[in-house]
Amino acid sequence: MKIRADRDVCIGAGNCVLAAENVFDQDDDAIVVVLEETPEGEDVEAARNAVGSCPSGALSIEE
Repeated sequence: MKIRADRDVCIGAGNCVLAAENVFDQDDDAIVVVLEETPEGEDVEAARNAVGSCPSGALSIEE
């Protein structure tokens, strides 16, 4: 599993950080930053939830 983020599509809602704070953060403009491209353990399910809750579709998963 590898997390991808399209920062040009991100609207800064922050759902990803709320769902998976070990995997995602936001920069000073509230745009997504991927902290862990290949999450492990409990962060895998959290990352999947974050991708599913992204309102702009900026996040994706490569299996």
